[in-house]
Amino acid sequence: MSSWIETTPAPPPARFRAVRGPRPRVVLGVLMISLLPVFASLPAHAGQGIGRQASAGEIAAVDTDVRGDGAGLPPGSGSVSRGEALYEEKCAACHGDFGEGTGRMPALIGGEGSLATDRPRRTIGSFWPFAPSLFDYLRRAMPFGEAGSLSAAETYALTAFLLNINGIAKEDFIASRESLPGVKMPNRAGFVITPRPASPNTRCMKNCRAPARVMARAAAKGAEK
Repeated sequence: MSSWIETTPAPPPARFRAVRGPRPRVVLGVLMISLLPVFASLPAHAGQGIGRQASAGEIAAVDTDVRGDGAGLPPGSGSVSRGEALYEEKCAACHGDFGEGTGRMPALIGGEGSLATDRPRRTIGSFWPFAPSLFDYLRRAMPFGEAGSLSAAETYALTAFLLNINGIAKEDFIASRESLPGVKMPNRAGFVITPRPASPNTRCMKNCRAPARVMARAAAKGAEK
């Protein structure tokens, strides 16, 4: 036969007892108050009082997006022949010698007339609506693992080569910010710009339309539908 015995642990020896001190909140408050003169002596800046206005060079380093109409394209140019050499060096290992794709890496050519089928192939020639967008993507995302390493001239050259192997540009084509906006992509008419309101509903504060009633039904397997 056994029984439970309620015990109370003995207090630790005096040398191990915690020493009570000021609470953390009190210490933090005192510290902040003591730093007020330091904060007050710092130079004031516009806005939230911190940081500084970005320089023109810093803004230009990140303001690299290019619109479909060519706005944002940088100075420079590139030829099809120069792009072919760069493609062999930086792109063919993933996308194939002729842009046909390798393994799980996507093809860059072909697919014309396939978008309306059950197995659409979205490539530069069959899907992309704007040539400047190709430049934008190459400069920001390629080559794989080295995104952002291409110069403007190299990107122009690769753009020219890819347009050429898709049958869109001739071999003597020179890609530049003047020529790319004028390139007519095969699927240009496949994209339509439509103005859309932020919400299709009319705002109201009173006498609003009753909310729709959502119902869910389920049937047992094998039962009549």
